[in-house]
Amino acid sequence: MLQRQSAGTPVRTPRHIGVLAALLSLLAIVGGLTGCGSAGDSGGGGDSGGKRKAAADRVEPLTEQPRPRLPVTVRGADGREVTVRSTARIVPLTGSLSEIVFTLGLGGDVVGRDVTATFEQARKLPVVTRAHDVSAESVLSLKPTLVLAETTNGPAEAIGQVRAAGIPLVVLDPAKKLDDVGTRIDKVAAALGVRAAGDELRRRTEQRLAAAKKGIPHGNKKPRVAFLYLRGSAAVYLLGGAGSGADSLIEAAGGIDAGKESGLKKDFTPITSEALVKAAPEVILVMTKGLDSVGGVDGLVKIPGVGETPAGMDRRIASVDDGVLLNFGPRTDEVLGSLVRQIHSGGK
Repeated sequence: MLQRQSAGTPVRTPRHIGVLAALLSLLAIVGGLTGCGSAGDSGGGGDSGGKRKAAADRVEPLTEQPRPRLPVTVRGADGREVTVRSTARIVPLTGSLSEIVFTLGLGGDVVGRDVTATFEQARKLPVVTRAHDVSAESVLSLKPTLVLAETTNGPAEAIGQVRAAGIPLVVLDPAKKLDDVGTRIDKVAAALGVRAAGDELRRRTEQRLAAAKKGIPHGNKKPRVAFLYLRGSAAVYLLGGAGSGADSLIEAAGGIDAGKESGLKKDFTPITSEALVKAAPEVILVMTKGLDSVGGVDGLVKIPGVGETPAGMDRRIASVDDGVLLNFGPRTDEVLGSLVRQIHSGGK
């Protein structure tokens, strides 16, 4: 939530990161991330677009569990055609893909997870991927009938080993903007043989995104918001620019991405005082675990340049859980709604 606190009051908001392709390879070098996720119930309990019943750390499956219509043949983002004959044992290699599979109602068939699958229903599943680094041995030990991957998963040798074992492996493009949400749902549903469920989930998600946007105040000046990616323990301090993923969310929430607006063409750039002064954010957006890693708001404003920005001087910090911020999936409406409330609140 948006924090505007008196000096000496640190914010402690732990959680974990979703996918962030450009950073994950860097984080793999500096030690990667630790994560928690939770057990595999695919159980229902969601509505189809009315009241929200799911907690922030849970996905909300469709009310009716779909029955896959198999076999299906799909073309992956790598150009390969893959025939899927069984979804009895699914291994999604990113947290974002796991979220979609569970929300479609097939969570009970998922047998492994990426370290970024932090939602409650996935927590007890074995981890086979860390920072997009796949362990072929761990994947194969689960005897999967289908593996879902992204183009950012690797190394290539591990992906090749899974394929060489005869396991159907479907590769998808990572999501980088709000417009990718519906496409991602469609592609995962197609690979699982549950296109009708995919259509239902896409409609539900689009309705909820539209509802979240209705909370944007009209007539107000758009706040300048800078997304800072922080991992204090690894000394990683980055400022988001065009293509960070956060830029799409900030703009959809009625804000201006300060990094992008200041001319940053790359998705992420190391934080400098000069870059922050030029960006001049009125609100700083961070992931909750990242904020915790630098010692809360008190630690954040000590990072060179942060304290000199309007956001730093006013201590206007918006935070969203790591496990959902950049997933671009069925819970993105929760992220968008939270951003709308936080960046337009004036820090109160």
